[in-house]
Amino acid sequence: MSQGPVGTSDVVVVGGGAAGLSLAHRLVETGVATVTVVEPPDGPARPAERTWCYWDHGDGDDDAAGGGDGGFDEAVTGTWPLLRVHGPDGSPLTVDPAPSRYRMVRSTAFERLVHARLERSPGGRVLRATADSVRDVPGGAEVRCTAADGRTLTLRSRYVFDSRPLRALPPARTRLLQHFRGWFVRTRTDRFDPAVADLMDFRVPQPGHGLAFGYVLPLAPDRALVEYTEFSRTPLTTAAYEAALGHYAREVLRLGEFTVDAAEQGVIPMTDARFPRRAGAAVFRIGTAGGATRPATGYTFAAVQRHSRAIAAALRDGRCSVPAPHGRRALAMDAVLLRALDTGRIDGPAFFTGLFRRTPPQRLLRFLDGATSVREEWGIGLRTPVGPMLRTALEVPFLPRRPHPAPGTGESPR
Repeated sequence: MSQGPVGTSDVVVVGGGAAGLSLAHRLVETGVATVTVVEPPDGPARPAERTWCYWDHGDGDDDAAGGGDGGFDEAVTGTWPLLRVHGPDGSPLTVDPAPSRYRMVRSTAFERLVHARLERSPGGRVLRATADSVRDVPGGAEVRCTAADGRTLTLRSRYVFDSRPLRALPPARTRLLQHFRGWFVRTRTDRFDPAVADLMDFRVPQPGHGLAFGYVLPLAPDRALVEYTEFSRTPLTTAAYEAALGHYAREVLRLGEFTVDAAEQGVIPMTDARFPRRAGAAVFRIGTAGGATRPATGYTFAAVQRHSRAIAAALRDGRCSVPAPHGRRALAMDAVLLRALDTGRIDGPAFFTGLFRRTPPQRLLRFLDGATSVREEWGIGLRTPVGPMLRTALEVPFLPRRPHPAPGTGESPR
């Protein structure tokens, strides 16, 4: 892709992942601003291919990637109308959240789609360079970067939106990690139901702290993403993930003979830290660095779409502030749940299985997306272990926030 002349634009977006490209696409498609996206050149600085999943609620809204003329349907590589959870006792629970569907987007297809749209637009471009510094300057912000050929480039804009990972996490009362490894497997015989996504399969050995589960997204009767995930304080070694995945695929799923076409691995913080949305007068953080990841679940992609739309609306209306990706009430509930899981006051597998068993699926998905009313949340809360959750809710406001190191880079598929 041609870089074009280096100079000025209304907005510079640093980082070409889900958050950066989603915002750039939204701004250009709606005509709110001209945009330059700064992405690392090909090489070790570019992240490996990733998987992002979300719920398309089937309401015609394009907050998530699915709906509307400006959506990302072309990048969707899998859709599942049914969701299933396997409890610790092995019993399955299948729910139909119609009209919602669970959808998968692969980062390579998403990047290809958005790059093509930016290239066709007179207001958008992609610059392959390494961002070295971002700072406020009179009248806006400046990004200094280094091109693949070693040239130093300077970009000026009214605003910069930075999606690069933070070097250190903000202080938090609780920090768990969602860490995982997944295999894209191909079986010798048909082993999967392409209509059903297994969101949480607790038929795996549980760690001494936190919880573990399997995750299966069928792509065809003989192909699927099979993953092992833990919510705990410390990631595993690759060898330990491989052993856990092997046990899950062979002993629990009983896949028989299979081959692994590709693998992905990552870690993402599950924390009640307060992520700063602003890094300067004209510099803002977006994506996981800006708090878009839902602390108690790791879901990010749909929140990024909603946040991109809110940012575009703010710029259109002349507001120089960025709204929060998640509401205060949702974050407060997540802080309580994280603390209850971390202290062991609630049994994680029983808790999540109970949520699916006792809550209507549409309401549960809205809850996980932070879109439920106070009344709905009260009803869901009464279906959880009330005593431990109430004790934790009373404790959390008085806990000190402590610094934590940033985990290794990675994006959860959820």
